[in-house]
Amino acid sequence: MFKKVYIEISNICNLKCSFCPPVEREKNFISLSDFKNIAKQVAPLTEEICLHLMGEPLIHPKFNEILKICEPFGTKVQLTTNGIEINKFTDVILNSSAIKQVNFSVQCFKDNYPNRELNDYLQNIMAFIVTANELKPNMYINLRLWNIGDNSDDNRDVFLFVEDFFKIKIKRAVNVSNIKSKRIWNQLSLHFDSRFEWPSLDSTNNGTKGTCHGLKGHFGILVDGTVVPCCLDKEGQMPLGNCLTQDLNSILKSPRVIKMRDGFNKGLLVEELCHHCSYIKRFSK
Repeated sequence: MFKKVYIEISNICNLKCSFCPPVEREKNFISLSDFKNIAKQVAPLTEEICLHLMGEPLIHPKFNEILKICEPFGTKVQLTTNGIEINKFTDVILNSSAIKQVNFSVQCFKDNYPNRELNDYLQNIMAFIVTANELKPNMYINLRLWNIGDNSDDNRDVFLFVEDFFKIKIKRAVNVSNIKSKRIWNQLSLHFDSRFEWPSLDSTNNGTKGTCHGLKGHFGILVDGTVVPCCLDKEGQMPLGNCLTQDLNSILKSPRVIKMRDGFNKGLLVEELCHHCSYIKRFSK
């Protein structure tokens, strides 16, 4: 049983964030038949489905239908979005029995629109949060600020807006190595992290020692059905198989998967891309 499985329903985004490198693969939306096929295989294996790996899930033209496909399986869904289109999907999300958690990557707005006021953007997100608190009070919501350490003033406007909206005071100091989340109102939290570098064969080789949650706590499935060991393999450079043409259980029992998982358990990185992953350092004791 995995904690979560990332199913990329689209590798297309409506923003261009500096912290998300461009996708080099063919741009596509997953079809409803392919998503149903994948969800049917994934549901018995995981506690949660995350409807992204790259891309913005809310711009999928059949997003409503995708949520409906999830519901009969009983597996909870975690949605991560930049929130640009949230006012169009409030009813759909809050009426879905599948959605357990919604994450808003609010650091994206200033990253894309450094000279624009973010009040209208955040106001739409707050409207969703207030309605969610009324209709689904047990649903978790995170406002993500995954840019800690870039610039001390980067999040000032976000803090001021949230403080004014909820009439609270937020302690600005954040040490993401100790505490990443601050609950600020009911099930709403601010979630912090530092920016990370996406692994690339062109980046620094950090050696063969290390461990990862990939293939132990999670794995990913790209929009074309390619199974990847972790949510940072954005180009499918470590393809384990394709669950649209192969049985997912067989893929997860393949020699390559077993070798990678055994390596992680022993503190050894057996794949070349893992040698170039700096995120792995976060798991070292």
